[in-house]
Amino acid sequence: MRFSYADAMIDPSFYVPLAQAIEDAGYDSFVVPDSIIYPRESDTLYPYTEDGTREFLEDKPMVEPFTLAAALGAVTERLRFTTFVLKLPVRLPVIVAKEATSVAVLTGGRLALGVGLSPWPEDYTATGQEWRRRGRRMDEMIEILRGLGTGDWFEYHGEFYDVPAIKMCPVPAEPVPILVGGHADAALHRAARLADGWMHAGGDPGELDDCLERIAELREDYGRADQPFEIHVIHGDGFSPDGCKRLEERGITDVIVGFRNPYTTEPDTQTLQEKIDLARAFAEHVVWKVKES
Repeated sequence: MRFSYADAMIDPSFYVPLAQAIEDAGYDSFVVPDSIIYPRESDTLYPYTEDGTREFLEDKPMVEPFTLAAALGAVTERLRFTTFVLKLPVRLPVIVAKEATSVAVLTGGRLALGVGLSPWPEDYTATGQEWRRRGRRMDEMIEILRGLGTGDWFEYHGEFYDVPAIKMCPVPAEPVPILVGGHADAALHRAARLADGWMHAGGDPGELDDCLERIAELREDYGRADQPFEIHVIHGDGFSPDGCKRLEERGITDVIVGFRNPYTTEPDTQTLQEKIDLARAFAEHVVWKVKES
């Protein structure tokens, strides 16, 4: 079982000392969030809050994820950086491939690319990307990311993207893992067919078993059941050693933990030291007990 630390929309000056502290405490990964813009007007709902509000994002600091991962990679040695999740279809695939491979090289292969669909049409409008058929475009993007990540000549001729024969340098020694986030059946298909893992976004804990069962079925259908596959979850069981054991028995490889509610419109009042103390206390009572068991 591996442990990922999550804290979003915090004072940007906290990131460096916080990453160093959680690495020292024994965590395996630092979750890197993604949000590009906040629109003045929108009637779109957020799928992961009870009332659908997105006001918790307004005026909250959100550093661009590849920039943040590179900066934190420069001051750590072991910690992995996992985007959770990068809104892939609002970007251009060749640019994302260059960003991801560059960060992976600079961090010694310590990047995992969690990707998903933005639920907000405004993100697509602001970046000049098409809202319609975003899922199909994302499928093609994943294939392009994989191809360009090899460093070999690669070309792609799909329904949405046409990439001539090109290659990139440098690329990491090992491919950047691609993890798909989302609970919809299309997302589970995408994870089972194209990805190296799946990222659970929280919500109703009872839905997790349904998702796990469906992913297992789909991986079997796609002939990928015997390939390595990461499963990252947010779940209450992740906050105790016994609970982590139960999750591990269900095939969970990574548990994501955080120590405050990010879905609030109120400013983050935790000091840097409070964040470090909470992370260390959890590591003492859970992380190391699980790792040593």
